Amino acid sequence: MIEQFFGLLLALFEQTGLAAISAGNIIMMIVGGVLVYLAIAKRYEPFLLLGIGFSCIVANVPGSDLTAPGGLFYYAFRGVELVIIPPLIFLGVGAMTDFGPMLARPGLMILGAAAHAGIFIAIILAKLAGFSISEAGAIGIIGGADGPMAIFVAMKLAPHLLPQIAVAAYSYMALMPMIQPPVMKLFTSKAERSIVMTQTRKVSRLEKIVFPFVIAIIVNLLLPPVAPLVTMLMLGNMLREVLLVDRLANTVANDLMNVITIILTVAIGSTMAADRFLTYTTLLIVGLGLIAFLGGTASGVIAAKFLNLFIKDKINPLIGSAGIASVPIAARVTHVVALKENPYNFLIMHAMGPNLAGVFGTAISGGIMLALLGVK
Repeated sequence: MIEQFFGLLLALFEQTGLAAISAGNIIMMIVGGVLVYLAIAKRYEPFLLLGIGFSCIVANVPGSDLTAPGGLFYYAFRGVELVIIPPLIFLGVGAMTDFGPMLARPGLMILGAAAHAGIFIAIILAKLAGFSISEAGAIGIIGGADGPMAIFVAMKLAPHLLPQIAVAAYSYMALMPMIQPPVMKLFTSKAERSIVMTQTRKVSRLEKIVFPFVIAIIVNLLLPPVAPLVTMLMLGNMLREVLLVDRLANTVANDLMNVITIILTVAIGSTMAADRFLTYTTLLIVGLGLIAFLGGTASGVIAAKFLNLFIKDKINPLIGSAGIASVPIAARVTHVVALKENPYNFLIMHAMGPNLAGVFGTAISGGIMLALLGVK
């Protein structure tokens, strides 16, 4: 009788996920827990880390069919794989973004280009590490700090690496308040970080309305591989700037963006299952992605310092770090670091110029790679 009872308990145990849980699952559940902790306790981009961390934990609980074909998380990731989610993210970002700071001082767009040196550093290192040129290009684009663009390029060049690239890109974007400040301080002096910049000119309404049309035409003509993303970015921005369709602009910037963010973060976190994620290749990609972020931050700051050698009104070199494309996270990090040096130094709007230029810098980098590799 006792043997039958314990036999029944054993049979019940074997039907649960507890029988299949592995050390790898536990490790990844801890990783997910750390991401949730950073989102709640440290407030590091909770809009990204909460969804990623939660779905990472759930994806590593054996016995669930959420990530299997037909499961809820499976369909969320299909939206990413089919490149439906990234253009919608760009649509929302466009509706939320004022390109005025970039148009007010277009000369600083060079910082958006300079801060993308990390992409090419990572490409070279990835190729030396044994990745193919297509895989290296997909890995390198992580350094642009543009999640949708990283997903888009990865799907075109190395779809088998999409989970690792997406996780690295969005995790580093969310952790920029930890990653960037040490590099920014390493390459600048206290006096440089305390520079107060002069007020920029006021951008006219006409300029803001014409801008999305001009950019959409140029990108479709010269960079067709990335046209879907930039076109949606400009469509969202046009809805915002015409001041005639506030209901549409607000819906895209708020309701739609919130829904898409939930789907995206769940999709990314659901790919972090231990059997797929705890591999040497994943660790290598994550490491190369970090190098790309650090390299881009450093190159942007150095470019700003170099630019100061030739201009009368000095710029705060910290804004160079905002040249990577994570809008507005990078600009916000720049602002916070500057405030710690000088509580009256408000750099957020100045940093937004290079930050917005970085979006186009990543698009150009991705477009060039796709064009050179013959991807349409």
